[in-house]
Amino acid sequence: MATGWAQDGAVQEQIDSTIDDAVQRARSRLPKGESLSHCEECDAPIPEARRQAVPGVRLCINCQAEADKEDARFSGYNRRGSKDSQLR
Repeated sequence: MATGWAQDGAVQEQIDSTIDDAVQRARSRLPKGESLSHCEECDAPIPEARRQAVPGVRLCINCQAEADKEDARFSGYNRRGSKDSQLR
C-alpha cells in the first residue's frame, strides 16, 4: 500500500538503489593491476604475502588502515526528501 505521494514499492526501490550505489563505490575502489613492492605513500616495503593476498595492492598495512579510517567517514547518499533529513 502506497502512502502519500509514494508509489507501491518506493521505499524498497530506495533501499535497493542505495545498496547498489554502495556496491559500485566499493568495486570502484578495489585495486587493479600489478601490486607494488613498496607503499606509494610512505615507501615502506609491502610483504610478499600481502601482495599475493591483495592483488593490485598499493599501500602498506599502516597506510591502508589510515585510508580506511577516512573512508569510514563517508555516510552515503541521502535520498529522503524530508526537510529534517536534509538538515542533518
